[in-house]
Amino acid sequence: MGRKFGWLWAAYGISTLGTWLAFDAFALIAILALHSGPTRVSVLAAVGLAVGAVVAVPLGPWVEFRRKRPVMVAMDLVRFVALMSVPAAYALGLLGFAQLLVVSVVVGAADIAFSAASGAYLKGLVRPGDLLVANGRFETTNWTASVLGPPLGTAAIGLFGPVLTVLANAVSYLLSAVGVAAIGGGEPRPPRGGARPRVRDLFEGWRFVLAHPGLRPLFFNTVLVGGLIMATLPLLAVLMLGELGFAPWQYGVAFGLPCVGGVIGARLARPLVGRFGRGRVLVGAGALRACWSFGLAFVRPGVAGLVLVVVVEFGLITCMGVFNPVFATYRLERLPADRVARTLSAWSVTSKLSVAAMTGVWGLLAGLVGPRIAIAVAGVLMLGTPLLLPWGDGRGAVPAEVDAAA
Repeated sequence: MGRKFGWLWAAYGISTLGTWLAFDAFALIAILALHSGPTRVSVLAAVGLAVGAVVAVPLGPWVEFRRKRPVMVAMDLVRFVALMSVPAAYALGLLGFAQLLVVSVVVGAADIAFSAASGAYLKGLVRPGDLLVANGRFETTNWTASVLGPPLGTAAIGLFGPVLTVLANAVSYLLSAVGVAAIGGGEPRPPRGGARPRVRDLFEGWRFVLAHPGLRPLFFNTVLVGGLIMATLPLLAVLMLGELGFAPWQYGVAFGLPCVGGVIGARLARPLVGRFGRGRVLVGAGALRACWSFGLAFVRPGVAGLVLVVVVEFGLITCMGVFNPVFATYRLERLPADRVARTLSAWSVTSKLSVAAMTGVWGLLAGLVGPRIAIAVAGVLMLGTPLLLPWGDGRGAVPAEVDAAA
C-alpha cells in the first residue's frame, strides 16, 4: 500500500515488539525487585492507567486540531524519556514504587494521544477499501510480537535483572519516532488547525459514540471485556509466580505461545468476512472471545497448569485476532474525518479508566478472597458480555449497516 504505509507499519512493528518484550514489566519489577504483594501490584496498574487517562482527556481535542505525524513523533519521544528513567534509577539504587507510578501515568497518557493521532493518520493515509487489510496487518504484527516478546523478555529478566526489558521498550519508542518521521510528505492542515480546544470539544467523542446506533453497543462491550481481561493479569502473575512457583520464563511462555492464535485469527479475519459478511464475523467472534477466561481459575502447579493456561489463552486470543481488525475497521469507517482523534481518544480514555477501576477492585477482592477466586469471578462476568453485542434480529443491527456499507 505504498512507501508511507510501509514506514508506518515498520514503526508500529518495532514499538509493538518493544512493548511485548516489556510485557508486565512494571508488575514484575514490583514483585521481584520491590517485593510488592497483589494489592500493591494491582494499585500500580490501576493508578497509572486512571491518572494517565484523566491527563489524556484534553489531549484528544488537542490532537484533533493538529497535524498527526508530529504528534506521533512527540509522543514516542515522551515515552522514550519516561521509560529510560526507570533503568537509570535502578542502576543508581534509587528506584521506588512512586517512580513506577509516575512513569506509568506519563506513558499511559502518551499512549492515548499516540493512538488517537495514529488512527486519524491511518484513515487519511490508505484508501477506504484498504482499511481492513491495514488493520489486519497491524493485528498480525501485534500478535507476532506477542509470540516473541514475553518469552524473550521474561528470559532476559531471569538472566539480566528486571529492568532490561524496560530499556528495550524505551529504545523501541525512539526507533518508532525515527520511522514515523521518515514517512515524510505533506499532511493537510486539519480544521481549526492549531486552535485551542473548547470545553465542548472535550466531550465530543463520547457524544458521537453514544449517539451512534452501531458504535454504542460495541463501545460498552469492548470496554467491559478489556477491563475484565486486564484486571486479572496482575492477579494471575501473582498466582503463577508466587503461590504456584512458576519461573518467569514459564510465565512468559504461558502468554507468548498462545499469541500464535492471534496471528491465525488476524489472517482468518479477511476470508471470514468475505464468506460470512463483516457483521456476522463481528458478532460471532465477539461472543466467542467471552467463553475462555473462566478456565484460568483452575490453573495448578506443574506442566498441567502451564498447558491449561496456554490452551485457554490460545482460544481467547484467536477469537480476539479475528474480532479486533474487523472492529477497528468498522469503527474508522463510521467516524467522520473531523472527529476521529477525539472519538478514539474518548474510547481509549474510557477503556483505560475502566481497566484501572476494575484492576483496583479485583486487587482488593484478591486481598480478601485470594487471586484464584477473584479470577473466577471475572470469568463468570465475562460470560455475560455477549449480551452487550448488537445481536438485533439474528444478522444484528451493526451487521446490516456494515454489509450495506461494504
